[in-house]
Amino acid sequence: MAQIKPLPEALQKNANEELGEVPERIPQDLAAFKAWIIQQPHLRARTDDQFLIQFLRGCKYSLEKAKRKIDLFYAYKTKYPELFVVSDVDSAQFRKLHSTGFYALLPKPLHENGARIAVVRLNFSSQEFNTIEAMRYCEAMLEMMLMNDPYACINGLVAVMDLSAATTTHLMQVSINVAKQFGDFYEKALPIRLKTLIFINISKHVHHILKMLLPCLPEKLKSRIVICDTNFENLEKSLPRQYLPIENGGENGSIDQWHIENGKLWDENRDFFKENVQYGTDEHLRIGKNPYFNDDLGIEGTFRKLDVD
Repeated sequence: MAQIKPLPEALQKNANEELGEVPERIPQDLAAFKAWIIQQPHLRARTDDQFLIQFLRGCKYSLEKAKRKIDLFYAYKTKYPELFVVSDVDSAQFRKLHSTGFYALLPKPLHENGARIAVVRLNFSSQEFNTIEAMRYCEAMLEMMLMNDPYACINGLVAVMDLSAATTTHLMQVSINVAKQFGDFYEKALPIRLKTLIFINISKHVHHILKMLLPCLPEKLKSRIVICDTNFENLEKSLPRQYLPIENGGENGSIDQWHIENGKLWDENRDFFKENVQYGTDEHLRIGKNPYFNDDLGIEGTFRKLDVD
């Protein structure tokens, strides 16, 4: 019997109809997926049911796509650990970044039973934190959602980037190459679907920098971007105003309270993240050439050494 958390009835219906999930076949699907992982000499991956089922769901139960995605997930983490690996959620720097409340998952999903909504604000000091640290924190939140958030896992994620407090320094800490790596990782390796990426409250100077960074993103991701500047008139189609937090004139909880109420999430999942050091790929053991990276592909740009493990 598969060790996975049961879904609420409405979400199970969505999983069946939209993702092609057949509950009776889940043990068989997971067994086939695990067998393939175990046979790969280069791949050290988690094999617990709750983790693996999201790769199947994220690939609409195409086993071949799930194989590629989990391989790429760990290949990226191994090649770029400074960008994609968090193992110590108890470090002072990590908890201090959490306390800024820059990232929040809102309590009501879209239309009550749809995608999870996340709001990100660049409201932290660019002297205390590097934007790369914030991006890596966001990746850790997505990993936590893999295990704990059925709305994100089944219906995907709507991300709102509130840039009202963003400075040139915040955005200039992200090189074009880093932006591309994050875009590729989120599109190709993460099994949570990003439904829409919404930018709001963009000043003219920030908009100029975005124009340089956004073209580096994958075409599929660019097609899901909505830019609202400082008015929300074109937001309604993607995200009705009431689903925004109260800080943005909505009715969907408070961002400023989120970090206070949800610090326990890291306490409850600390062992999960500690285990991250065990997993990855050993490219010396891979059969055949790595299909994901060119030998000369690397991360460029300058940012200070990170304190978050």
